[in-house]
Amino acid sequence: MPKVSAVLITVVSILLGIGLVILASASGVMGLQHHGDSQFFIKRQMIWLLVAIVAGIITAKFDYHWWQKWAVPISLFSLLLLIIVLIPGIGSKIGGSRRWLHLGPVSIQPSELGKFAVVIAISSWIASIGRRVTRYPEGLAVPLGILGIFVVLIFAEPDYGTTILVATVGVIIMFVGGTLLGHIAPIAAVGLGVICFFISQNKLRMDRIKAFMDPNANPDIAHQLNQSKISFMHGGVWGVGYGNSAQKQLFLPEAHTDFIFAILGEELGLIMSLIVVVLFIIILICGIIISIRAVDMFGKLLGFGVTFLVAMQAVINIGVVTGCLPTKGIALPFISYGGSSLIISVALVCVLLNISSHTLKGGDDHSPSVIKDRIHRL
Repeated sequence: MPKVSAVLITVVSILLGIGLVILASASGVMGLQHHGDSQFFIKRQMIWLLVAIVAGIITAKFDYHWWQKWAVPISLFSLLLLIIVLIPGIGSKIGGSRRWLHLGPVSIQPSELGKFAVVIAISSWIASIGRRVTRYPEGLAVPLGILGIFVVLIFAEPDYGTTILVATVGVIIMFVGGTLLGHIAPIAAVGLGVICFFISQNKLRMDRIKAFMDPNANPDIAHQLNQSKISFMHGGVWGVGYGNSAQKQLFLPEAHTDFIFAILGEELGLIMSLIVVVLFIIILICGIIISIRAVDMFGKLLGFGVTFLVAMQAVINIGVVTGCLPTKGIALPFISYGGSSLIISVALVCVLLNISSHTLKGGDDHSPSVIKDRIHRL
């Protein structure tokens, strides 16, 4: 599928370019105040981008079946990092959450690798059991157990946004893979109830939800959301012009990371914001096409998993920044500042490219019929 792959590469390249351009503007004041260099963050992001490109090229050349063979070691290594980051004195606690590991000058976020590891592990298991996926123990208990271990560790950081993202993508893979909806639905409902219970016991999260429902009731908690909305209102249709954002003058916290889309909306306006949304929709469409046309079940499930990881992360971030979802820390793929997110996002796309390169025109599809039925229904 050279045409689909070409479109995917082009769209991601455009998003990466937009990310560098808007980051150069959004991070200037923050870099100058905290590091004495207005170009501090853009310089580091360009280094991370070079690393991401190298990692992406290597990933694109790896036969995607390699991920299936190494699913267990990758999962165990990812789980080890998720456990280590929870240890006081090792994992860094920032903003009430312990999400980062500092290795000298480099910081990594284990949950980024964890997202990919979940997709690999569940896809590998479902592909290995074939038609037994419709049975209760094989099709539900094992993949749900895999998902549950990762979700609990990410939830313990706590990182509710990534928890919901990983849980949702895991359930999508199980459904597309053939796990019966009657098996998934009750468990998903219980899981959602458990998450809601713990959120209700967390004052900070409840305050954020209340601020989301009524921003005027608690302006301090809703400050980030209110400033983000001001950015879009200030930008209007065409924007105030590149580099002219008022909100990046330390009015909007996390202007170069989780809320960078608000700065884009302020400086470049509604039109460019919608273009970015359309670009992510194109990634979703390309990913689905590649997944449907994959030659085996593992390729289909892996493709769907990585596609929805990127697409849903974009949905959550844009939903939060525009005030459609409660505030949570989720980066905007390819655009937000951050090495871990950038490298994993590029790698995920390159996994799709490798799956696409193995698609045989007119080749036989050896996936079980249940997989074909689920995919064609989509």
